Amino acid sequence: MSVRFTARTRQGMVALTLVVGFAVSAAGCGGGEDKDSKPRASTSATKGGGSDPSTQEGQSAAVMAELKGTGGLLLQITSMQRDSGGFITVNGTLKNDGAKSVVVPAQTSGDETEILKHGPSLGGATLIDPKGKKRYYVLRDTEGRPLTTTGLGTLQAGQSLPVFIQFPSPPAGTSEVTLQLPTFSSAGVEISG
Repeated sequence: MSVRFTARTRQGMVALTLVVGFAVSAAGCGGGEDKDSKPRASTSATKGGGSDPSTQEGQSAAVMAELKGTGGLLLQITSMQRDSGGFITVNGTLKNDGAKSVVVPAQTSGDETEILKHGPSLGGATLIDPKGKKRYYVLRDTEGRPLTTTGLGTLQAGQSLPVFIQFPSPPAGTSEVTLQLPTFSSAGVEISG
């Protein structure tokens, strides 16, 4: 075989590969909508009336406790569920009840360096077990990120945002704890499950 034949064959294979690659890419970017399909709704933070509960937000939309914060912020707790894995999941809604937009205070992230490096969150929250006289801090994953809602910023007037926080579970005999969040009032909440 000549060098010239090998070079032409190689160029042809490269060109064929590029054409097939472009065809596959174009097919993947086509949108995939049929003429009969309806456009999909996008999800965003709800303004005004709050959010419909999903399985992550808990089963009950009833407010169990309210923690009032600065600037019209309100943390409404809708569930506090004890899980079999040894932790408690708190679900709720962070709402701006004020007339102006408000920035979620940086203090809600707490003051631990490991949590702060992962951005604004509810990592400063704690559970107090008055019966066992213990304080429980927000759980973290293996990379040090708090197991709570992160990326908090500005909430417009009337806007609400579903939130969650996970803590280690107090002993099974403990049925009520106090939830604390920096710059917010404290509230007693009953544990279910």
